[in-house]
Amino acid sequence: MTKISKKRKDALAKVEKGKKYDLQEAASLVKEISFTKFDASVDIDVRLGVDPRKANQMVRGITTLPHGTGKMVRVLVLCTPDKEQEAKDAGADFVGLDDYIEKITGGWTDIDIIITMPQVMAKIGKLGRVLGPRGLMPNPKTGTVTMEIGKAVEDVKKGKIDFKVDKYGIIHAGIGKVSFDADKIFDNASELIQTIIKLKPVAAKGTYIRSIYMSSTMSPGIEIDPKSVISKMKLSV
Repeated sequence: MTKISKKRKDALAKVEKGKKYDLQEAASLVKEISFTKFDASVDIDVRLGVDPRKANQMVRGITTLPHGTGKMVRVLVLCTPDKEQEAKDAGADFVGLDDYIEKITGGWTDIDIIITMPQVMAKIGKLGRVLGPRGLMPNPKTGTVTMEIGKAVEDVKKGKIDFKVDKYGIIHAGIGKVSFDADKIFDNASELIQTIIKLKPVAAKGTYIRSIYMSSTMSPGIEIDPKSVISKMKLSV
């Protein structure tokens, strides 16, 4: 039988079993139950009433968190020479084309996101086997294939994230760090959840938002009452 540490017991004791917390309460509580020595990530898990196997019930989108993710995002821009300076000025960590394509072909993926241009996608297509499984393949739907290279880099650096429902109907996303003020965690969580609600597929029947949980790295999950987020929104969940 696995032994539960004292800190883990303390964290579990602070989360009332069976209670659905208001989002603002959860944003404060997640800070209290985090005992890691490092600045833990704060995550949201939203279970939806959709069937991801059906194309008309797939939920995927992008949003910009008001206070960023608190994470240093390493951005690679694959572009033509005329766009390189624009990418560098916007804060891209790596900029180039053929040399980086060669590095990726060799297995290099020490990056968090790749931004590119439509006319470059033909060259990048062959990297699908390397980038696809790691979620690094650029996609027009997430704004990572664009002619507005500078803006795309700036948006990512400011806290733009993309999310997608998994095969179990759950969306997982990082919304900040434990070191954030509770109000900032609340704002980021609210922005993400409201974006998900707005993306409700027409084909989705019944309850759309089944459950919402907030947690930090290694902490217990805090169940959130969806009504605490959508009470002011004229949408059915």
